[in-house]
Amino acid sequence: MDIPALYAQLIHEIGDGTGMADSLLHVHAGMAVLLATRVITGRRLSTPVPLLVVALAEFGNELLDRLHYGSWRWGDTSLDIVNTMFWPTMLFVGLRVRNRLERKPAAME
Repeated sequence: MDIPALYAQLIHEIGDGTGMADSLLHVHAGMAVLLATRVITGRRLSTPVPLLVVALAEFGNELLDRLHYGSWRWGDTSLDIVNTMFWPTMLFVGLRVRNRLERKPAAME
């Protein structure tokens, strides 16, 4: 059984079935993994755990692509990583900053 080929076929079918571009699928996948991790683990989005799970899922995706295509396709790989990680990272950073700003006024009282 060729798992990378089966995975590539599944991803291709998802793209064909939804009609979405690959880049948009990466955005949605990153957010779906982030929110699923939040629900399953109960960890807040301001903790590194959900973001780390998104990064690990994207690494697994790119590794399976590498095994399927036989080489790294750096242009495609780098865009996939950016598209997958951008909004989860922005949420993480924004929530961390908000938490720090909310703590400062309380410390001044």
